[in-house]
Amino acid sequence: MPNTRTRLIAGNWKMNNDLDQAYELATELVKAIPEVPAGVEVCVCPPTVDLRVVSCRGGIKESPIKLGAQNVYWEESGAYTGETSVAMLKSVPVEYCIIGHSERRDYFKETDEDENKKAKALIAGGIVPIFCCGESLETREAGEHVSFVTSQIKAGLAGIELSSADQLVIAYEPIWAIGTGKTATADDAQEVCGAIRATLVELFGEEIASGIRVLYGGSAKPENIAGFLEKEDVDGALVGGASLKADSFAAMVEKAGE
Repeated sequence: MPNTRTRLIAGNWKMNNDLDQAYELATELVKAIPEVPAGVEVCVCPPTVDLRVVSCRGGIKESPIKLGAQNVYWEESGAYTGETSVAMLKSVPVEYCIIGHSERRDYFKETDEDENKKAKALIAGGIVPIFCCGESLETREAGEHVSFVTSQIKAGLAGIELSSADQLVIAYEPIWAIGTGKTATADDAQEVCGAIRATLVELFGEEIASGIRVLYGGSAKPENIAGFLEKEDVDGALVGGASLKADSFAAMVEKAGE
């Protein structure tokens, strides 16, 4: 079956850019990406404090670029100081939200159960989770990377029901390749992304799983993205450092349309 999935290039700004810097980068992106190639979707995920200025003053809201968040809490409201609800993100408006990133799992001790609650809340609220998964170098060298990642998928998505494939995005990010300059090979990515898709079939059935997009992340940049996109089960990229430079990010979007 040929791959007809729309490619997604998503930028994770992480904890970078104050309001002025976020505004400047957003306006540069709008100029650099006036149109999105056919068969490609583009999303940027600024820090929560920057979402509104990026959307409105930065012009993303009127551009073909979609807006995503970097985190969410699963409760609707209440005494959860410092947290942001699905409804709050929806009001910006936000269409995507990254969850389960290794930095959240590592630094903030988030668990598979936490990611499961976040995924359920986002889907119920009409925001698409970009569900991250990935293994450490130690796990990979032990030959346990595939089983580790598929276990993250099964635990993080347990009990979730989807009515369509566009309600969920998966991002495979080998931890040892995030911000290190090291990059998995395209074959490495396909091995794990193929296993992820097989796991999605188990969870959601062939019809829906075949349409769920699986991204690669981990030092993805203009120079290497084409090789990843040639693989059957790689449908785009979750981009870190390169998303903070409008020209680099635009170049990746352009290559995704080739």
